[in-house]
Amino acid sequence: MSSPTEEGGTFTGQTAEAKSFRDELSIVSGEGKRQWIYPKQPRGPYTRMRTIVSALLLVILVVTPFLSFNGHPVMLFDVLGRKFILFGVIFGPHDGPLLGLALITLAVFIILFTAVFGRLFCGWICPQTVFMEMVFRRIDYWVEGDHRAQRRLNESAWTSRKLLRKGTKYTLYGLLSFGVANILLGWVIGGEALLRLVTDDPSRHVGGLTALLAVTGGFYWVFAWFREQACILVCPYGRLQGVLLDPHSIVIAYDHVRGEPRGRLRRGRTRTEGDCIDCKLCVDVCPTGIDIRDGTQLECVNCTACIDACDEVMEKIGRPRRLIRYDSATGITSGKQRIWTPRVIGYSAVLSVLLALLVVLLANRSEIDVTILRTPGMFYQDQPDGRVSNIYDVSVLNKTFDRVAVDLRLRGARGELRLIGDPLAPEPQEVAQGKVMVVLERTALGGLSTPVVIEVSARGRPVATVSTTFLGPGTVQ
Repeated sequence: MSSPTEEGGTFTGQTAEAKSFRDELSIVSGEGKRQWIYPKQPRGPYTRMRTIVSALLLVILVVTPFLSFNGHPVMLFDVLGRKFILFGVIFGPHDGPLLGLALITLAVFIILFTAVFGRLFCGWICPQTVFMEMVFRRIDYWVEGDHRAQRRLNESAWTSRKLLRKGTKYTLYGLLSFGVANILLGWVIGGEALLRLVTDDPSRHVGGLTALLAVTGGFYWVFAWFREQACILVCPYGRLQGVLLDPHSIVIAYDHVRGEPRGRLRRGRTRTEGDCIDCKLCVDVCPTGIDIRDGTQLECVNCTACIDACDEVMEKIGRPRRLIRYDSATGITSGKQRIWTPRVIGYSAVLSVLLALLVVLLANRSEIDVTILRTPGMFYQDQPDGRVSNIYDVSVLNKTFDRVAVDLRLRGARGELRLIGDPLAPEPQEVAQGKVMVVLERTALGGLSTPVVIEVSARGRPVATVSTTFLGPGTVQ
């Protein structure tokens, strides 16, 4: 067999059957039916690290809705009310441009991160992977046994033992799904509101209970039946690999230079093949049922299970670990990794500019926004005392958690400002509109158009200054 070289994700020297992996899905049988995957439970250092990370993420998921700061949730995503709280700072519909910039920045970050580290997010942080591999499959192993026992149980006839095990498993699924649905609701309405809702009479919240049960059913369906299909058939992130990855991207990869040609380990015979003994344990532990030795594939979620399985085999046969490892195609063929490619540098430059702009906008984001414009169609007015007045429209946007009363006064001009109508005191995340009259002495006018500055105060301190113009005699609008 010739020395293997990478060729479109496969390696020269493989059989035609081995190269046909892109023509079929591991979750679909030859007859076109759903093919259930029973992965062997992985064990090893990477699995332990992922378990710790997943546990931390689950704790954050459960605890965060109940954390508060100054009487308000630390994090809240009230989509229906168009109110978001991030780390104690409230954002509303008026922050749409800021939100748009943040989403663009996030998209560029994902592109850059994927170009460098592949689908690291999928294997370590993605909620689908965390719940599927670290919660629901753990229930499978605990209730039904290892992967072989699960397959035998599913293929066996219905008995009281099978009914008990299946009933226990799906009951745990349902309880867990209901609990997670409640936690997700807490992220939308807040922890305190969730506790009141849970302890209140359900008949008073039929709509909320219906939505909660719908989320519970959807969550249950995904993890009880749809499972890995969410990553293979639905998630667009895997399909983006085709345009985001290049030979320098770090992914979970099989070292074909060291491993090929494959050959079974036979006692008493000098080994002339590569280090891969074709034990197929990397396939057995894969949660999406692929063979990582075929190269980078859409179905791979970078979960590291194959690394742990292969390392264990390498230790047993006295060969170096990391036959399967985090590496790039270039790193495997040449032994050298090159992260800072022109594309990565370009993405990094764009991301740096976006981050700088986002930080500047966040740093300069005010709690009170005030807009003051001369009322359209209105000329100046002559006052009985010889002074001149202009009418202005005032709009005050309150971005805080509390109702705020706003005071306006002229700064540095001989005249006065009179509020017309009710005081300007917008509710949280609301806009208050009104009118003010600015009256100036004729001697203070500086020609056809006089600049004036209005100082805005809230809670006893200045929050903004607004510059506008004052029309005087002889000015045509």
